Amino acid sequence: MKSTENREFSRQARREGVLAPVLQILQIWQRRAPLLTAGALLSLLALLIGLLLMRAAGLRVAAMTVGMLVVTTGALRIFGASRVILRYTERLVTHDAMFRALADVRVWFFRHLARGAAAGLGFRRAGDLLSRLVSDVEALDGLYLRIIIPLAGALLVLPFLFIAINMVDTELALVVSGLFACGAFGLPLLAAILGRREGGLVSHASAQLRIGVLDMVGGLREIATFGAEGRMRDHVHARDAALFRAQMRQARMLALAGAASYLCGPAAVVAVLAAALGLGLPRIAPLPAAAVLFLTVAAFESVGGLTRAGALAGSITRAAARVVAVGAMPEHAPPEGTEPAPAGTDIRFEHVTFRWDAHRQPVLDDLSLTIAAGERVAILGASGAGKSTLAALLLKVVAPEAGRITLGGQDIATIRDDDLRGRIAWLSQATHLFADTIRANLLLGRPDADEAELWAALE
Repeated sequence: MKSTENREFSRQARREGVLAPVLQILQIWQRRAPLLTAGALLSLLALLIGLLLMRAAGLRVAAMTVGMLVVTTGALRIFGASRVILRYTERLVTHDAMFRALADVRVWFFRHLARGAAAGLGFRRAGDLLSRLVSDVEALDGLYLRIIIPLAGALLVLPFLFIAINMVDTELALVVSGLFACGAFGLPLLAAILGRREGGLVSHASAQLRIGVLDMVGGLREIATFGAEGRMRDHVHARDAALFRAQMRQARMLALAGAASYLCGPAAVVAVLAAALGLGLPRIAPLPAAAVLFLTVAAFESVGGLTRAGALAGSITRAAARVVAVGAMPEHAPPEGTEPAPAGTDIRFEHVTFRWDAHRQPVLDDLSLTIAAGERVAILGASGAGKSTLAALLLKVVAPEAGRITLGGQDIATIRDDDLRGRIAWLSQATHLFADTIRANLLLGRPDADEAELWAALE
């Protein structure tokens, strides 16, 4: 069963693009673009001030050892205070922007879920939806805070680092900048490529565990009736073990990627020390050597988390794909109607064919059915026979592959969705009662119903 789930996940991952879901998330964040941009600019400014502070501190420490005054205490105080203020402001702005952006994603999620309406007909599993709404949406904060902002910082630091060291020695600048590019871009990219599958498997296993737990909790009555407690418990334990294995594989990869990235920083420090001693590189004076050393340490510390972020990019992109998939229209998406609902209520299915998946047999094949106004019809059949599919077609959750459905002689494809659903009621086998008054639950279907109509509905 485990290998089957993994194969299914791999096929789905191959079908999904990597960048398309991320770009759609960024499009949802468009309203927050000014705030997100402001946070990024504050982060870059704080980073730049930090580099200048470390360079100036290195110059002052080295100069004091030889009795010189290159950088005043006042300059260090200005740099230090500016960095603290900018860093604090940047954290406020970026986190506020991210909270608002994630709220926008949740609103978008609910709107598209409601528009599809399939969730109300039982075509989506509650555990999977909850996993997407909670775990996957929360994972998206890493896209901005762990990837976009640090990556923008690395793009700023690289030219600054090269220019600053090149003023001292070009060969040393090439060595240090090359190591920085490897640690800030090369290794994170490699980690992202290698971690795409592992990160996706973690998200998939987490969703499967949540589905299993919610299924077990929701079906306690049936489980107890058939004495299946042990089997269901074993089923959940198996999913928990699968999640643990996926997390362990990801953790090992994160550790290896982090270690490789960390070694780039010490290697750059060794190169600076070698240049200061004249070993293998052109010798540089002690004063600029101290400034370059402090600057190098600060530069590599600023991108220390990029490799880990690259390794987690698979989880983030997978989360983005799972979130935006809720907004994907079904293969046979119903058209947007523009006409009001007719007065008549005769229902006709005329040679209707429909299948949920193009690779499977049709659920309904050339079905013709007439239900006259006022007529009561019971449709019986085994699970999967197409009873719920008839309701989905009639409510325009999906559209027929062939044929047409009419209400009062008018094709429902031309009727506005709200008007159509105002004429057709759906009462599922597991109707949800909201934690509110009976009146509020009744008004959900008819907000304009008066007192007499409410009592009539209760009768």
